[in-house]
Amino acid sequence: MRIKSLGLLAASLLLMTVPVAQAADGNPLEKTNGFYVDPDSNPAVWVSEHPNDKPRVDMIRSAISTKAGARWFGNWSGDVRAAVDSFTWAADVVDKLPILVAYNIPGRDCGGHSSGGAGSPDAYKAWISQFADGIGGKPAIVIIEPDAVAQLACLPLKEQQTRLDLLRYAADQFAQKAPNTWAYLDGGNATWIAADIMAERLNAAGVSAIRGFALNVSNFHTTAASTAYGNEVNANLSRKFSYTKPFVVDTSRNGNGSDGEWCNPSGRKLGTPSQVGGGAEMLLWVKVPGDSDGDCGAIRGIPAGTFSPDLAMGLIEGK
Repeated sequence: MRIKSLGLLAASLLLMTVPVAQAADGNPLEKTNGFYVDPDSNPAVWVSEHPNDKPRVDMIRSAISTKAGARWFGNWSGDVRAAVDSFTWAADVVDKLPILVAYNIPGRDCGGHSSGGAGSPDAYKAWISQFADGIGGKPAIVIIEPDAVAQLACLPLKEQQTRLDLLRYAADQFAQKAPNTWAYLDGGNATWIAADIMAERLNAAGVSAIRGFALNVSNFHTTAASTAYGNEVNANLSRKFSYTKPFVVDTSRNGNGSDGEWCNPSGRKLGTPSQVGGGAEMLLWVKVPGDSDGDCGAIRGIPAGTFSPDLAMGLIEGK
């Protein structure tokens, strides 16, 4: 999903753990009736604003905007506690399970197309604490910081430790403040970081305190490949640290698998809509289909996170 990092963190750092609170046993699946469809997603907004763009509007409505997927929260979200509370409250009112992504780690995306994030470690701690406060006791699924673990080695050694500290803090916040939330720490994708190294990084980043880890976020690898990788990570967690964790897979754009490209590649296709089971604990649309990966690939000039009907149609038609 991003350029592969070649350096590896020192073994002593990777094996270090810090005790964190354990998440409560509230099962958000048992407290809701299906996943929440975001009525204000980028595809939904485009559909509402382009009623006469036939037949694309009908196809995007049917295939994408009416399907359950994640809402991403970052430095664009304003008062994050209020934003998260509003989103999860709207889902709770209709007895549906919302999917949220926390995406504000300092040094986000290592200066790539989605660069940015909180301006300091203290600012991030305040932000992620408010994020967890916004959920509170409401049921939710949260994906914690896509790329942050997989891109660890792009940072100087001291900043790597700071990032691990921040991710452990984030895990602790959800464990303490959101008892009916299942949180998953992002674990890269099937071909990025070797499974034994990813297991060490996830453990060092606090995955033991939360529900589990997420794979293939914003990428295109098949569900089978992602599940096989997740099982390898778990085998290493078991061997090295004596525990395993459930994992989820982003299937939003993996219908045709991966050709090795990660930024707006052509020929990709929508995958299985959000569901429980399917090889992983859940298959989820984490990346919003049709949202750009950046000014790159088959569709140029569209910033990361901006919806493109052309990208959406390509995913619908597999072109």
